[in-house]
Amino acid sequence: MHIIVGTKNSGKIAAVQKGINEYPILSGALLDSCDVDSGVPAQPIGLEMIISGAKNRAFWAYQTGEHVLSFGIESGIFPVPHTKSGYMDTSCCVIYDGNNYHIGFSSCFEYPKQMIDSIINDWGEISDIAVNMGFSEDREFRQWLWMVWVLTKSRVTRINYTYQAVQMALIHLENPKYY
Repeated sequence: MHIIVGTKNSGKIAAVQKGINEYPILSGALLDSCDVDSGVPAQPIGLEMIISGAKNRAFWAYQTGEHVLSFGIESGIFPVPHTKSGYMDTSCCVIYDGNNYHIGFSSCFEYPKQMIDSIINDWGEISDIAVNMGFSEDREFRQWLWMVWVLTKSRVTRINYTYQAVQMALIHLENPKYY
């Protein structure tokens, strides 16, 4: 089986690799990645935009060759009532098999209000905002650690957070008689 991920982000690729290693239906799959356009801003706002970005990545990755499955992963913020900032972050995984899209989400968390304000008002990208606010000095920390790692005091990595979305999308493939 040949799988491709529509990104060159090492954290997202590692999350899909973890699925290949842990799910019998993906056992032995060969994994490739490619850089594709998500078709959405670098910092998506709203579930529609997050899902569209993941679907676009999965679709365009699938078009690059002979693949059984393609994975698209997109993270972003969406409005959530009763939160301090009004928004939460989630990661969406879309698996495309050439005919159907299989969608899963990670758990959600809230950024500090000042970060949300910067995203909304300036359309800033969260990793750049985090560096500007002093959360990290490394502009490339988005590849492996990300803000969820900082805010959970090193308990949740980007890989683990993204892997949740991969697991939820794999529900469809593991239970085809229900989907």
